[in-house]
Amino acid sequence: MQVNGLKDRAQDLRKSFIDSLEEDIRDFLINEAELHTYDDLTKVNPVTPSTVLKCLQARYSAKVFYTHAGCTLVALNPFQPIPDLYSLDVMREYHSAPQPQEFKPHIFIVAEEAYRNVQGQVEPMNQSLVYSGESGAGKTWTSRCLMKYYATVAASSQKCQDTVEKIERRVLGSNPIMEAFGNACTLRNSNSSRFGKYIQLQLNGSVLLSLRFTHEHEPEMMKGATGKQRLEWMLPLDQDFAWLPHAEKTLEEDCLQETVEAMINLGIDESKRTQIFRILAGLLQLGNVDFRPALEEAQTCDLDEHSKGTADLLQVPLDELQSCLTVRTLRAGKQNVLKLCSQSECSVRRDCLAKVIYAQLFDWLVTFINNSMCADRSMWCNFIGLLDVYGFECFLLNNLEQLCINYANEKLQQHFVAHYLKAQQEEYVTEGLQWSFIRYQDNQGCLDLIEGSPSSIFSLLNEECRLNRASDAKQFCVRLQKELSHNASISWDKFSKQPHFTVAHYADKVSYQIEGMMEKNKDPVPPELISLLQNSQDSLLHSLFADGDHESEGLRGHSKVVTVISKFRNSLESLMKILHSTTPHYTRCIKPNPDCRPLTFKREEVITQLEACGIVETINISAAGFPISNQAVLGSAVEDVLNVVLKRRASNSTLSPDDNNNMVHCGRTKVFLTHSLLEMLEVHRNRVRSQKAFCIQCCWRRYQNRQRNLKRQAATRLQVWMDALAEAELDDAEDFIENEASSALPKLDRLLKERGSVQLSSIQEPVMVRGWPIGLAMASPPSITVSLTATGFQRIMSMMACLKIPFRNGEYKVKTNQFDQGVASIRAQPRGSIKVHLQRSPLLYADMHPVHKTDVVTGFNQILLERP
Repeated sequence: MQVNGLKDRAQDLRKSFIDSLEEDIRDFLINEAELHTYDDLTKVNPVTPSTVLKCLQARYSAKVFYTHAGCTLVALNPFQPIPDLYSLDVMREYHSAPQPQEFKPHIFIVAEEAYRNVQGQVEPMNQSLVYSGESGAGKTWTSRCLMKYYATVAASSQKCQDTVEKIERRVLGSNPIMEAFGNACTLRNSNSSRFGKYIQLQLNGSVLLSLRFTHEHEPEMMKGATGKQRLEWMLPLDQDFAWLPHAEKTLEEDCLQETVEAMINLGIDESKRTQIFRILAGLLQLGNVDFRPALEEAQTCDLDEHSKGTADLLQVPLDELQSCLTVRTLRAGKQNVLKLCSQSECSVRRDCLAKVIYAQLFDWLVTFINNSMCADRSMWCNFIGLLDVYGFECFLLNNLEQLCINYANEKLQQHFVAHYLKAQQEEYVTEGLQWSFIRYQDNQGCLDLIEGSPSSIFSLLNEECRLNRASDAKQFCVRLQKELSHNASISWDKFSKQPHFTVAHYADKVSYQIEGMMEKNKDPVPPELISLLQNSQDSLLHSLFADGDHESEGLRGHSKVVTVISKFRNSLESLMKILHSTTPHYTRCIKPNPDCRPLTFKREEVITQLEACGIVETINISAAGFPISNQAVLGSAVEDVLNVVLKRRASNSTLSPDDNNNMVHCGRTKVFLTHSLLEMLEVHRNRVRSQKAFCIQCCWRRYQNRQRNLKRQAATRLQVWMDALAEAELDDAEDFIENEASSALPKLDRLLKERGSVQLSSIQEPVMVRGWPIGLAMASPPSITVSLTATGFQRIMSMMACLKIPFRNGEYKVKTNQFDQGVASIRAQPRGSIKVHLQRSPLLYADMHPVHKTDVVTGFNQILLERP
């Protein structure tokens, strides 16, 4: 009876909680007119799939396509161009904003945050922008917008406009090429990425751009080619191509001219462009090659006329092409044995030839783009990575391609879970926060099923491919059931006639057909096909296979087989290693309807994606947790700063102390903050910095003013002192008259000997005469050279100025060694005897302000000469 009572009480509590939750949801949804104003889903209360979905639907109806979801951004695809949403003015507005987070949610906020993290941190860390979602959710468009944004804001730091335009052309020019050659039209998306693209935007110390990439969409040729090009490429208007089933469909991405211009901007010359398009045209013709069974058993299959066009475009011998497609070379010991291929085997070899050519051409383009734009390692220090990877796929028929694509998405989902959901909550517990774990969907079980050890889908596929025997789909299905039935993420449909297995991915359940999966994993390239391409007369096609480093089943012998899965895993592991070394920024792209119709919101479609990618759990953790954490080296000092800010906030608000405590928590080694408290700290820091800057400015200006006053006072005192000395000397000066003697040397006066020196050419013994620093006027005959050194301020200056020396030819010249100090005299030609009279002190004409000026001449003194 007691147990039943506890159960009844638990049921009553659960029912009460559910009723209360439903009442909260109803209260929240009453004001539907205001739902579109919730720019951050953490403000939704309560946070449930229903409330989040309703809020997103309201914003989508209001043509608002970006919404914050805590630490991530949710982007809904409008499936139509939105004017002014990605314009240059909007880019500059977000880039120049002091706090971009205060603006409306936008992909540019995520881009700017990553850009400022590289630019502003003491030790900048590489950044990664990861945008995930289903095929058709808008990831490729997001990649375009981000590349345009970084090309604009990073290049704008350049002073030269030509450099800015060159950077933009280079960065943005790579995108049309990669989309044209790496994307395809699928059932779910007209521009679906068929490869993973990780772009490194390399930044130097000044945060300027360099660029690097790390690692069948041909309808553009059909719609953009001119008549002359069609004739050259053998593409008549009325011809259909088997590998272009939707060639008549008009797509926004069909733009051959844009692709050609991008090639030109990246430095692909005309001859290379011609070779590239000829090879593509040859592949289109190769896809139309059909095989007819031979009339006799000992004969090869017959090929139709399209094989001739293929041979001409690829510039290979026609007979060798036909032989390679219809005859197989087997290695038996040391001898080669020829075996005729069946009609189906011929089709497989045809597809294999096309695939290996296209794969090598695509790799060549990626290498060329990297070599064209990648800067030397010494020229850049950090990078921002943009990851555009194929989205989650689920078709009616799924095979190895979809398994690899969905496996990559599982790895990205695990990275998101580990970074945002799992690690964050574990850190709270480690730091001593009182935290109750929020449940989330962990996809580790699914990853163990696909790639785990010792047994997994990948390991069993690789083992099957390494066995030298024919593949059996039913036998492999039985082995999967035997080895992996313990994993809850795999299941089988007992009523299905085709061998298959179903994997419960994080996004949805997907059923994979086993038939043909082993052959695709082996991916054999017959050696005769490689030899054919090495003998091509087309220089580009020949260079793609000239190194001979291409695996082929005949050349491998008993060496280890490198499968498609092995190569894919190695490439993905390299990518994940880069992501783990960077600071990630996640954007969840949502596909609002399966038919790609503009502004159409399907609730069932959206809710499935929200639940799959863990948006609701992310919102709950972000709303309840602390998105900001900092190392607390000085614990007491940090607490003092936080207390000052919280006290200031408490005095200006009506919140309780408990609300303040919920905004910050000091852990054992870190301090955890909410966004609101972080903004308060930023405001407080800006206020304190402004006050300190104002104080420094005041002190500096006061110092400068004092220095100017001291210099002005010193100049004034010196001026007055010099003026007084000059007036005293002029008042006490006496005239000295020297008599001319034509036969004997002049006698030097005793006073002249004592007070100065006049160096005359006719006087053997120099005599010192001191005087300072007024310009002196000396009359001398042509045969006498006078050199005067003025040092001191003595009366002899006045006597020498008044000394009368006769002149013979009427020429008179006065020089002084005081010009370097800014004092100079004028040159005069007096008649007869003269008298130099100083009416004013020369310092009255000097510059009174001791500040360097380049536009005026200073230190020029005026000496007035008058006749006696």
